[in-house]
Amino acid sequence: MRRRLIRIALFLLFFPPLAAAVAGWLVGPAFLHPIRRELTPDLIHEADVSFAVTGSTREDFDVRAPDGVLLRGWKVRPKNPNGSWVLLFHGVADNRIGVIGQSEFLLRAGYSVVMMDARAHGASGGPMATYGWLERNDTRAIIDDLVRSEVDRYEDEQIRSSKWRVLVEDEAKPLDASHFKLPPPGTPKPGSPAHILALGESMGAGIALQSAAADPRIEAVVAEAPFANLREGTYDYAGLRKSPWLGKTLFAPFTWTLLYRDEKLAGFPVAEVSPQKAVAARAFPVLLICDEMDVALPCRHSEMIYGAARGPKQLWVVPGAFHTAAYGFFPEEFRRRVLAFFAENSSRAH
Repeated sequence: MRRRLIRIALFLLFFPPLAAAVAGWLVGPAFLHPIRRELTPDLIHEADVSFAVTGSTREDFDVRAPDGVLLRGWKVRPKNPNGSWVLLFHGVADNRIGVIGQSEFLLRAGYSVVMMDARAHGASGGPMATYGWLERNDTRAIIDDLVRSEVDRYEDEQIRSSKWRVLVEDEAKPLDASHFKLPPPGTPKPGSPAHILALGESMGAGIALQSAAADPRIEAVVAEAPFANLREGTYDYAGLRKSPWLGKTLFAPFTWTLLYRDEKLAGFPVAEVSPQKAVAARAFPVLLICDEMDVALPCRHSEMIYGAARGPKQLWVVPGAFHTAAYGFFPEEFRRRVLAFFAENSSRAH
């Protein structure tokens, strides 16, 4: 009887960690290949209705990432643009329509927005999602193309309006024409965005923070429900969204095998995919929004990022809200805080 009890005790002790390790190994590929939410005609119609309400216009905006992946999205201009642009980043297994609510109040306030499908999401290409490792380079390419296309658009408008004229080869240039004079080094070309800001939720929040660390043209970031780092995020999944301590102890092998396999499959260092490290690397302004009842990425993630941030920082804990639901629970307060944060940090930047 005693031996039987010992065998049962050993089974109960070793089976959960072993099962967790197997589960982590099996789940690993799915973590890199999230379910793709297709950009259907109905979703596009839903977006167009929203843009029509604000008097905004959209145009297709396709960008080639540094590794050749085609990223698809939109540039959307408000009726009365203020010259600043906000990059919007959606969550995992979603697409650009996931941030349509945020785009609406930003457009009303005069901000132009860029809404892209992240790699391996929506209509964008890419074999896998890397949660910021490759996406931060994608963001740099998006900003490069945004600036280039806006400068070209401005030049075309000047020519169409006859404010500028195209000279034929060898035609004498008026010496007093301002557009023939070279601007001081480092001066943005006419038509460049006045300010570039970013707003993201969940996975998109983590990507926005890591992108801002990699590209100083992003002046400030609003991040709702970001993950502190991939390891910390998997603790919550391993803990069955009940307790991260369960994921750090009894089911810790789930985290070990999932991250090990993903690192081998994707070829990037898991430890470096870290919004927490990003805010410590560059001192940019951050508004962190954590949802009090979030079980997917609880507030401790935002608190860890807040503690590491070196730039101006704010943390808003949203009472009663679940994962990425802050805008749904407190829309007026959400709008007020985001717009005030962007206005303050745009003026600080220049």
